[in-house]
Amino acid sequence: MNPLIDTLAAPVRRAIGALEALQAPALLAARLYVAHAFFLSGLTKIRDWETTLALFENEYAVPLLPFEWAAALGTAGELVLPVLLALGLAGRFAAAGLSVVNVVAVISLAEIAPAALQQHQFWGSLLLGVLLWGPGRWSADALLARRVPALRGPTMARA
Repeated sequence: MNPLIDTLAAPVRRAIGALEALQAPALLAARLYVAHAFFLSGLTKIRDWETTLALFENEYAVPLLPFEWAAALGTAGELVLPVLLALGLAGRFAAAGLSVVNVVAVISLAEIAPAALQQHQFWGSLLLGVLLWGPGRWSADALLARRVPALRGPTMARA
C-alpha cells in the first residue's frame, strides 16, 4: 500500500463516519420540520371548512378533481401524512404523498409569492432526502425492521 494514501484515508474515513452519525438526527429534524408545517396547514383547513371549500372553489385551480374532493383529499393528506412522516412509519410513502401535496399546492395557485415558492422548494428538498435515504435509524420503520427481519430492505441493512 501507498503510505500517502494510508495517511489520507484514515481522516477521510473518520469524516465519513462523522457524517453518517449525523444522518439519523438530520433525517429526524427534516421529517419533524416538514410534518409540522403540513399538519398546521391541515388544522387550519379543518377549523374553517367553509373557507377551505371557498378557497378550493375560487382560489386554487386543482386540476382534474371537483373542488370538494380536492379540499377533502388535500386536508386529509395534510393531517394524516405528516403524522406518518413524523413517526417515520411508512416514511417514504408519507414523503411521497406530501411531495404530491406540495407540488399540487404550488401549481394550483395562479400567483405565488417568491418567499412562499422558496418555502415549498425547501420542503420539497427535505422530502426528497427522506425519499432517497428513507426516514433514518430514528424512525418507526427502522424499529420495525430491527424487530421483524422480513421487513428489512436494502436500505435498512444498517438500521
